[in-house]
Amino acid sequence: MKMLINVPETVVADGLRGMAAAHPDLTVDVENRVIVRRDAPVAGQVALISGGGSGHEPLHGGFVGPGMLSAACPGEVFTSPVPDQMARAAAAVDSGAGVLFIVKNYTGDVLNFDMAAELAEDEGIQVGKVLVNDDVAVTDSLYTAGRRGTGATLFVEKIAGAAAAEGQPLERVEAVGRQVNENARSFGVALSAVTTPAKGSPTFDLPSGELELGIGIHGEPGRERRAMMTSGEIADFAVHAILEDMPPRNPVLVLVNGMGATPLLELYGFNAEVQRVLGERGVTVARTLVGNYVTSLDMAGASVTLCQVDEELLRLWDAPVKTPALRWGM
Repeated sequence: MKMLINVPETVVADGLRGMAAAHPDLTVDVENRVIVRRDAPVAGQVALISGGGSGHEPLHGGFVGPGMLSAACPGEVFTSPVPDQMARAAAAVDSGAGVLFIVKNYTGDVLNFDMAAELAEDEGIQVGKVLVNDDVAVTDSLYTAGRRGTGATLFVEKIAGAAAAEGQPLERVEAVGRQVNENARSFGVALSAVTTPAKGSPTFDLPSGELELGIGIHGEPGRERRAMMTSGEIADFAVHAILEDMPPRNPVLVLVNGMGATPLLELYGFNAEVQRVLGERGVTVARTLVGNYVTSLDMAGASVTLCQVDEELLRLWDAPVKTPALRWGM
């Protein structure tokens, strides 16, 4: 497989050096693997910290900035960051108002963030936590006990980040984040396998005429394999799986997310089909976001995330944000 890298061992460090050069409003500690908004700590504001394995960019480092995350901790490719990273990040961004850890439900992430919370609390930092577990495809997977955390992570980070930017206390920011997660569901589809730099070849076998329904963002298997389907058929399957699990009551935010190797033209076409299905089901769409936000290196495919919102959550979604990968209103 051809990759735009030097050697697999330096992929994450090289990426962080490039990120630092491109975004001077971030402080990027390449050696310790911590990305911090340059103006941190912000007086009177709860700090939001997230992280996870590299390979899902722009998640999470691309969402560091005003109105979203205060810091992010990248691990090696598809590998959880270590507790010292999160504890170091907490010390760098805590203004005395506390920090909120936003954790995708993968076993390594959960364990390491729990240990980091203990380290931070030992230093007198108040810590809250939101666990993201929005994937309806499977109950348990290779990396999780319970549902995987996927696209809803973006909604949690953005909406909770807006609450923090308003100066809301830690308990309220944590409650908002949990409310978002409880009202969000995702479903992903893979058209091709993912290739990690260390392996240099696809991590699983997916024949050219087949697709995987319910894939995870590390290439974990989903519900079933089928012969290749049309965009409309995939949208029918994915949206049905989500609404079967979360009957619609309120308007929804829609995220049509690329897995890394799907062209934007295809994603917009897929979004048209998702919107069609939602219309047929009588679901009101409040806002839509289309693009590569929670990726899986070079995997072709897409995921759909729906998040039910009330007026307050929608207001927080619309609030200004300024990060490398998400910005409006500033």
